[in-house]
Amino acid sequence: MLFGLGLTALAGAAQAHDLSQDEALRLSKEGVIRPFEEILPAALSRYPGSRLLEAELEREHGNYIYEVELLTVDGVVRELELDARDGRILKDKEDD
Repeated sequence: MLFGLGLTALAGAAQAHDLSQDEALRLSKEGVIRPFEEILPAALSRYPGSRLLEAELEREHGNYIYEVELLTVDGVVRELELDARDGRILKDKEDD
């Protein structure tokens, strides 16, 4: 299952709270967020041929956000933030 492989817990910013896989699965089953495997194609389609490096689900200012790192075919690491409720891309930047 891609969701289980791609979602990792990392140390987050002070205002963000990282959620565990169990919490993410519960929220998905309850319909609060969309499953990661439904959200991921939006990020990958932005950079055709890119590969998923890592992903995490955070609660930030009351909103659920998937933070995704992709490696593009040009070797650039991109960090995207996607709204976990509807898949909208909220942020897209080159990773530092």
